Amino acid sequence: MTTAAKGRTATSKEAASAGAPAGSAAGSDPGEGSPAAAPPKPAAPRVPHHLPTGLGHRLRQGARRMGGRAYWTTPRLVRGLTALSLAALLGLGATATGVLGGARDGTDTIGHGAAPQAARAADLYFALSDMDAQAANLLLIGADPDYTALHRTTLDTYEQRRAQADDDLQQAAQAAADDSASQRAVQRVLGELGSYEALVARAQLLEDQAKAPAGKPSEEALTAYRQATDLLRQQLLPAADEVTAANEAVVDHVYAQQRSDLDGGWWELAAVGLFALVALFALQRTLAVRYHRVVNPALAAVTLVTAVVLAAGLHLVSTADGNLVTAKSNAYDSVIALSRARAVAYDMNADESRYLADPVLAATYQRTYLEKSQAVVRLDGATVTDYDGRLETAAAKHLADRSVPFGGYLGTELNNITFPGERDAAERVLAAFRSYQQVDHKIRVLHDAGQLKDAVTLNTGLSKGQSNYEFDQLSKAMGDTIDVNSRAMDAAVADTDDALDGTTATLAAVVLAAALVLVAVGVRPRLREYR
Repeated sequence: MTTAAKGRTATSKEAASAGAPAGSAAGSDPGEGSPAAAPPKPAAPRVPHHLPTGLGHRLRQGARRMGGRAYWTTPRLVRGLTALSLAALLGLGATATGVLGGARDGTDTIGHGAAPQAARAADLYFALSDMDAQAANLLLIGADPDYTALHRTTLDTYEQRRAQADDDLQQAAQAAADDSASQRAVQRVLGELGSYEALVARAQLLEDQAKAPAGKPSEEALTAYRQATDLLRQQLLPAADEVTAANEAVVDHVYAQQRSDLDGGWWELAAVGLFALVALFALQRTLAVRYHRVVNPALAAVTLVTAVVLAAGLHLVSTADGNLVTAKSNAYDSVIALSRARAVAYDMNADESRYLADPVLAATYQRTYLEKSQAVVRLDGATVTDYDGRLETAAAKHLADRSVPFGGYLGTELNNITFPGERDAAERVLAAFRSYQQVDHKIRVLHDAGQLKDAVTLNTGLSKGQSNYEFDQLSKAMGDTIDVNSRAMDAAVADTDDALDGTTATLAAVVLAAALVLVAVGVRPRLREYR
């Protein structure tokens, strides 16, 4: 038993020793007589912690695939360029609509809104000023039988201007519905005009009762007229001027904004249009190369139409910008300068009559007359005594070399001559203004010499060489110059209205729809080959 067991044990050791790897000692097994240990399992591959995972990783992988040449098979390339072309055409249509629509709205605001309202407010100022001038003339001629016909004519003119002022106020009130500042100014005129008219009527009644001679109104009538003219100059005229200024500010703001938009819009439209042409050309070339065709008629037509539409759109933008400059800078600026000049001139004419009618305030009215003369034609440093002489010198220099050596509203106009016939009309204004100033100087000489009735006759007379005649010539010349510019402004606005009307918008929509359809028609047969 013992011997056999030992033999079996030895045999086992031998077997174990024989099964050991080469180069290993038999005694190196840590557990003699125990079973051999199992070989270790291979370790799982480690994922580096820095590699991206999730949605961002998938997007980057997709971008890498799309960036590879293998991804862009012919159908994918054609579909991508088709989508790009369609998007570019839609972008071109949207850009053109925005730019040209803004041009139409801006021109409408200036041409049909703020500019006419500003001119109407200036006309209101003119009507109010002439009302007061006629009231002063009625007070000045009094009950003198030598002026009976003139009294009737003057009273008729006063009533005409009152009706004109009422009409201007009604229109100004309607136009100021959306402008709180203008609305307040109009309401102030409406509220005070009745008081003014009542004071003028009282002055006339007192004058008729006193039967005062020419140039010497009764103190009671003069007091009532002072109250009336103070109300006019301190309340009515500033309020009318406020309405004018508010609309002028709107015109200036819209003009500056619209010109900036049109300039930027031109370049934006050009960029989008060129992008559309490049996309269409790339699509055309891809079809030619991948399908071995020289030209795709539908895409060629779309490319040609797009080029024509782009050129037409850029031309319309340039035309709208040119019309805007004509309407505002060339025409409106002259209209408003001359409208203000005419309104101030009528108030100046009233000062001439006030000077004769009210000796207590004669120096004040003489000073305000000069201030208003300077507003029309500014001659720096001129005084009442030398104004007409310096005006002669400045006018002679202008006629000699066409320079404008003076400022004021008339200086603004003569520096902005643009349209046929405008220079002749403006120079007639200058000539009439010179004649009127010469007569005014004579009136003051007669007054200072104590020849009051002769001064009154010269001031109120309607014959050539008398003040009211010469002033009427001045007013007509101003009106003619305003008409030249008003017609040009209306023509520029109408040109933009015609170019950007509903017909243009409808035609553009039809052309865009046709272009989109033609792109689809040109590409669809090629893509069907891959179905």
